[in-house]
Amino acid sequence: MLRHTMLLSFCAAVSLTALSAARAADSDTTTPPVATETTTTCTDGKIWNEEKKECVAPEDMKPADAKPVESTPTDGKAKTEEQKKTEREIDDKLYTAAREFAYAGQHENALRALRAAYNQEDPRILNYMGYNTRKLGNIELGMTYYKRALQKDENYILARSYMGQALIEQGDTEGARVQLVEIRDRGGENTWAYRALLQSLGGERTTY
Repeated sequence: MLRHTMLLSFCAAVSLTALSAARAADSDTTTPPVATETTTTCTDGKIWNEEKKECVAPEDMKPADAKPVESTPTDGKAKTEEQKKTEREIDDKLYTAAREFAYAGQHENALRALRAAYNQEDPRILNYMGYNTRKLGNIELGMTYYKRALQKDENYILARSYMGQALIEQGDTEGARVQLVEIRDRGGENTWAYRALLQSLGGERTTY
C-alpha cells in the first residue's frame, strides 16, 4: 500500500514537472510576427479577415449568429463544445492580431483586439493587456494585468518576464531578480522569457 502511494506521488510529481516544462517552452517566443494586411492595409484598428478577404472590426470577428451557452437546446452538449472551439479559434486570431499591432507600435489597437476576446481571463490575454498598457505609459495598471495572469497560471513565465521588465522600469531590480529566479525554477532557464529578463538586468546576452 505504501509503495503504491509513493508511486502515485512520484507519477504526480513527474506530470507536474512535465506540465511546467511544457508551459515554459510554450512561452519561448523570439520570432516577430509576420506583417499581414492587418497592419499593411487595414486602418482604424481593423483586422484582416482571411475568410471574408476584408478588414473587419475586432468586435466583428465573432459570428453574428453566435448564441449564448444558456440558450442552446437540450442536445447542445456537442454544440457547446463546438462553440468553445470556435471561441478559442477567434481568441487565437485576436491575440495574433494584437501581437502584430504591438510590434507595429499600435498599442491602442492591440488593446482593442484583446478586449474583443471571449476569454478575458486567459493568462496570455491578461499578460498582453499588461504589456500594451505598460507601453502606453500606465505601468501600475499594466502590473495589475501581469498579476492577474499569474493568478490564473503561476507557471506562465512570459508574464513573469514582462513583469520583471516592468519592475526594472520602476527601479525595483531586486523584484525583477525574484521573477528571474522564479522563471528558472519553473524550468524556463533556456527560454526567451528568461534570456530577455536577464539581458534587461544587465546579464550577458546568450544565444537566441
